[in-house]
Amino acid sequence: MNNLVQDPWLFYRLRDNSVKQLPLSAIANPDVVDFALPRADFYGAAYQFAIGLLQTCCSPEEGEYWCNWYESPPSEQEIAQSFDKAVHAFNLFGDGPLFMQDLDPLQSAGTQNINTLLIETPGDNTLKNNVDHFIKRGQVDAMSPEMAALALFTLQINAPSGGQGYRTGLRGGGPLTTLLLPNEESASLWHKLWLNVCIEPQVSDAQLQSGIIFPWLEGTKVSKEKGTEVLFKDAHFLTHFWAMPRRIRLLPEKLAGTCSLTGHQSEVLVKSFATTNYGNNYAGSWWHPLTHYRNDPKKPNEDNLSSKGQPGGIQYKQWHALCFANESEGNHPAQVIQEFYDVKIDYVDQQPRLWAFGFDMDNMKARGWYDSQFPVFLLDESKRKNVIHDLNQALQIAMEFSSMMRTLIKEALFDRPKDVKADLAQHVLSYWQRTERDYFIAAQSICLQGDLRSEDAKRWFYQALNTALDIFDEVVLSTSMDNKAIARKVAARQKLTAWLHGKKTSKDFKRRYDIKTQNKEAQANEAGV
Repeated sequence: MNNLVQDPWLFYRLRDNSVKQLPLSAIANPDVVDFALPRADFYGAAYQFAIGLLQTCCSPEEGEYWCNWYESPPSEQEIAQSFDKAVHAFNLFGDGPLFMQDLDPLQSAGTQNINTLLIETPGDNTLKNNVDHFIKRGQVDAMSPEMAALALFTLQINAPSGGQGYRTGLRGGGPLTTLLLPNEESASLWHKLWLNVCIEPQVSDAQLQSGIIFPWLEGTKVSKEKGTEVLFKDAHFLTHFWAMPRRIRLLPEKLAGTCSLTGHQSEVLVKSFATTNYGNNYAGSWWHPLTHYRNDPKKPNEDNLSSKGQPGGIQYKQWHALCFANESEGNHPAQVIQEFYDVKIDYVDQQPRLWAFGFDMDNMKARGWYDSQFPVFLLDESKRKNVIHDLNQALQIAMEFSSMMRTLIKEALFDRPKDVKADLAQHVLSYWQRTERDYFIAAQSICLQGDLRSEDAKRWFYQALNTALDIFDEVVLSTSMDNKAIARKVAARQKLTAWLHGKKTSKDFKRRYDIKTQNKEAQANEAGV
């Protein structure tokens, strides 16, 4: 395998659950339902690779063109012919420009073990101090060309800070990616990918031959000096998909052996790569079409910020922001999400899903990989303003209840809670997980009917309130209790109950929907449960 456009290199899962290694044109095979890869971050990278190539070679210029291929997918031969326009830019090894690798062979640069292409690999300082407790060194010592290509691409699109001059990705380190998926799990891979191709002008053959789209076709813009930054205003739209911040050259060896990631035998292995610093420095504001951004409307000259993975994962508290634009608050869903509501919703008759994923990075250290899916409601534009208001109000209830629950759990457990550094984040995470189903029942009602109906409001309010009390009881009562602890815990429980029922936000919510303070049995009767 050498060319990522023409040769079989990615593994696919077929409708009969078999796995086959096929060329990229197999994405148009109706029997192919997904990729089949050994790592979650590689799945995310494979989707972005395929979407990027479709956007580059097959960009639909109008909604009608996009619809034609969504309803009647092209053949594998048609896709292969379209991809051939970019074949020159996707050689992995050999002479000339190489995929996502510096045009300079970097013969005088230092080399690193291939495992350091993986974002979670312990850094030099971690190894020196012998503190690689959870992610051990030496677990990956050789990769097949296929896995090396995916690891390289994954690093370039997610690159965290890596020391002096080792540039971050175009979206910053560890960005969240948001994609749309058809509602049916069994949908073809083609529909899963094409749903995320934006309506954009096609590019000329001359542009495909230049570094304006594929930066590895020309020399790196070495970024040691000021004024060498790569800016959005000077770049092509497709730069978002093919940005190359790191200067890397893979060092393949004609040595038969086993790939550490797949366990498959390979005639060529990649055990190391050459690298140096001061690669392309993507600075300022960018608008990657698969990523959510925020900015401060009061400070229009400040750069926008891409959403990143955070401790605790991707919960429903982020869902409405990822789906619905609110420019007055500086909330900008990914272009592909906005375009669905503005254009594609007229061509799609089934409710899709939102897939959000990405690394949670602490500077150079990967704390975790998060991956969540949520519903995307087919929402009429005339209802969006009211819907967003009601969704925000329902969400505010949960955010305030969970926050006070955490505060009073801490107050119940410790004599001097302000002196204790424990953040009890696991209990807040439990709150979000246990209330998610009821929140989306309420959200579905809001989106379908244009506002939150009384019975749904009551059901949601009681679930949000009682979950906070239930988690408090489970955590606080599971610890030992002497007389002093009993008094402290009872006082905290009474304080939490009074606060949940008396907070101004919840008072306004209760008044609007005529919700009365009741025991659980009465709550169930009132909510019709």
